[in-house]
Amino acid sequence: MKLKVIITPGEDRGFVARAPAFRGCWSQGATREEAVTNIREAIEAWLDVEQDKAERGEVPTDAELISV
Repeated sequence: MKLKVIITPGEDRGFVARAPAFRGCWSQGATREEAVTNIREAIEAWLDVEQDKAERGEVPTDAELISV
């Protein structure tokens, strides 16, 4: 699966990475490469949490679950 990730310079130093497709999913790293590695891990964790919510029935009534 390919996802759009936006990487920007951090305010002080380093880089901030965010995945716009996943609300609140962001990470950072000292280097661009580290930020990419970290956002991959953050996306995996985000998806795991959402899957757990779905399994517990905590999905909004207007949501649709699909497999990718």
